[in-house]
Amino acid sequence: MRFLYSTLLSALLQLARIQTDSVVEMLRELHPDLHFEIVAMSTTGDKILDTALSKIGEKSLFTKELENALERNEVDLVVHSLKDLPTSLPPGFTIGAVCKRETPLDAVVFHPKNCGKTLGLLPEKSVIGTSSLRRAAQLKKKFPQLEFRDIRGNLNTRLKKLDEKEEFSAIILAAAGLKRMGWENRIGQLLSPEDCLYAVGQGALAVEVRAKDQEILNMVSALHDGETVLCCIAERAFMKRLEGGCSVPVAVSTMLKDGQLYLTGAVYSLDGSDSLKETMQTSVNYPQQNEDGPNDDVQHVGITAKNVAGQAQEAAENLGVELASLLLSKGAKHILSVARQLNDAC
Repeated sequence: MRFLYSTLLSALLQLARIQTDSVVEMLRELHPDLHFEIVAMSTTGDKILDTALSKIGEKSLFTKELENALERNEVDLVVHSLKDLPTSLPPGFTIGAVCKRETPLDAVVFHPKNCGKTLGLLPEKSVIGTSSLRRAAQLKKKFPQLEFRDIRGNLNTRLKKLDEKEEFSAIILAAAGLKRMGWENRIGQLLSPEDCLYAVGQGALAVEVRAKDQEILNMVSALHDGETVLCCIAERAFMKRLEGGCSVPVAVSTMLKDGQLYLTGAVYSLDGSDSLKETMQTSVNYPQQNEDGPNDDVQHVGITAKNVAGQAQEAAENLGVELASLLLSKGAKHILSVARQLNDAC
């Protein structure tokens, strides 16, 4: 069994390798008789480190080369950060597993001289580094006294830029990546959804496989976490209906409680001055039905989850579509269109 993961450097402490190792370990526990080989490959997104992600425009920035290897049967599974996967996968591929989500929240890492502070306590004109239009748009609105600049590179590179230079007072990163790297002690402030809604799929790992490879699909499906699956289906459906991506500020927050799935979604102008935000909910309290048939492997926004109730998946997808449609009816298309044009022009 051959695994592929995306990383420019194959050092064991790289985030991509750590994420892949965690998935392999879960599969080894389930299948101790199988041999798993891990293969590293760099992608377009790994190589372009001097340009903001929102400027590059390639939808499959972190996935194309990996999917080519999967298609050529060079590997059997590919581990991704789910937020890097487009909401529409190329024909022949599916997300066969969505693992239990780490925290989806964003985190603030401060320059050593600012330890103990929060964003609200930083001096006026302090510079905050982030590679995300979504984060910048929300935080510009909440903290207009701060300045936000793009920062690229892997986690190691960004933290080095923060610590060794005086350019940034703090940087914003996904808390999940910091925790997986064992750097949780660098988190100076966790941003709640009230402060900053997170990215679609943030904090979740996905295992991509060939859609027709039933043996592999059945094997990895045991890794599905039902709650994470439903939350991410709703988030991805919301993103897909809006036709969003990394070139526009789209943000979400989901919660599953007492059989009810709650989805908050928002769109923003680049400076955060114009926005739309709404919350909807739906019941996903449906029993799992073990019925063999032609609809066993139906995909919901690229995800195949046979061990999660089909009706619940449909409800989650419909929730995302309906919330996006509500925002579109209130002018979201115009906000996103202007944001996309301004981002392209910068």
